[in-house]
Amino acid sequence: MTLSRKQGFLMSGVAAAVLLTAGTIGLTTASADPAQNTGSNQNMAQHSQTAAQPPKGARAVVQVSPNPTTERGQEVTITGNCGGGTGLKAVVGGSFERPSLVNVKILKSDADGFLAKANVAPNIGNGVGPVLVDCGGEAGVTLLVTHV
Repeated sequence: MTLSRKQGFLMSGVAAAVLLTAGTIGLTTASADPAQNTGSNQNMAQHSQTAAQPPKGARAVVQVSPNPTTERGQEVTITGNCGGGTGLKAVVGGSFERPSLVNVKILKSDADGFLAKANVAPNIGNGVGPVLVDCGGEAGVTLLVTHV
């Protein structure tokens, strides 16, 4: 197969995008061109090592149980750890204008293991929405699935 200069450039751009995407999600790839294997795989190996941990400011871990929820008003439990933050400061479900969680109560704000309770909003429908936590310097997010 013979490629024109324009097609060759397009193909190398696609290959670079695939390589970048693979590196971002931690896959190891190799190129058909041995000259390209050296630098790219070294860069991806370095990126994979640093990508093992979320960036500073986003290291809090949060879980919601039960998930999915099945009733409006249902009580849910929010647990997790602050990933280096100072302690649980706030829990937000959905957005401030349209919250998916109401009556949020922080019962234990310990950085090593926090606990909060909340109720699913009475006007919630079926869907998926974020549950965010502020841990004093670190944040975390998970998804709450509602099937009401």
